[in-house]
Amino acid sequence: MKRRKIVVERIYEQSGSENAVRLLVDRLWPRGIRRDELSFDDWAKELAPSSELRKWYGHDTTRFDTFSARYRAELDARPVREYLARVTPAADPHPIVLLTASKDLTHSHASVLADYLRTMV
Repeated sequence: MKRRKIVVERIYEQSGSENAVRLLVDRLWPRGIRRDELSFDDWAKELAPSSELRKWYGHDTTRFDTFSARYRAELDARPVREYLARVTPAADPHPIVLLTASKDLTHSHASVLADYLRTMV
């Protein structure tokens, strides 16, 4: 069975792929973007890190490994599979695009989430 492709994109640099399930994965609405300007299928706030964890991390890359472990623990405690089943049916072969306002995609929650989701789809 072929795995679905999961990619991370900045909302300010969207590829515009229409054949994808596009999920905004930030807890807060991105600055400078009106809701009618962003092309997305669902706002997955429930998949974003908790406010406490997000504030603790503060995009301090020296904390990224600890942040990643804590975020994965948060995801383990959430109904992630159920959410995915609701918004991305298994029969849908299109890639999943995780949209974020983060500037540093490598050290963002979206990259951790993408790795986590790749184990599920």
